[in-house]
Amino acid sequence: MVARLSVTIQDVLDTLKQVKDPEIDTVSILDLGMVEEIIVQEDSIYIQVLPTFSGCPALEIIKSNIIQAMKNAHSIEHVQVEFITAPPWTSDRITEKGRQNLKKFGISPPSHMKEDGSWHIDCPYCGSTYVTMENIFGPTACRSILYCKSCKNPFEAMKPMSTLL
Repeated sequence: MVARLSVTIQDVLDTLKQVKDPEIDTVSILDLGMVEEIIVQEDSIYIQVLPTFSGCPALEIIKSNIIQAMKNAHSIEHVQVEFITAPPWTSDRITEKGRQNLKKFGISPPSHMKEDGSWHIDCPYCGSTYVTMENIFGPTACRSILYCKSCKNPFEAMKPMSTLL
């Protein structure tokens, strides 16, 4: 006889709030807007995740962390995590809490792109818009390096990703 799960989708969401981005430990994958779908069945949990970039080197770590969190929190053996690319992840999926937690880490969250494709970045330390792009290529594919001319701090900014690009 197979035991039925008494885990709800809300239970899974509560657990996913604890699964942090491996490179940015102040923000969860849920607040990054990476979770697309959750299915709870009789003896298993299936979670679809949108990578922020398809070539992200942290995907296997994220997958492992999700599976381990589900097994630890809910004593579930059958947890499947699938990375999907449709719909594409966009930076508009980041929650307000996620944006605040990116700033706490010293990363400027992406601004919402305007219809003309332009965007501006505020310094995560002082809030100034008097910043310059030092390098479009940051430590990861999803971040750039900037410099604040007001507080004189270098910082990273998440690149805006949009379906408009």
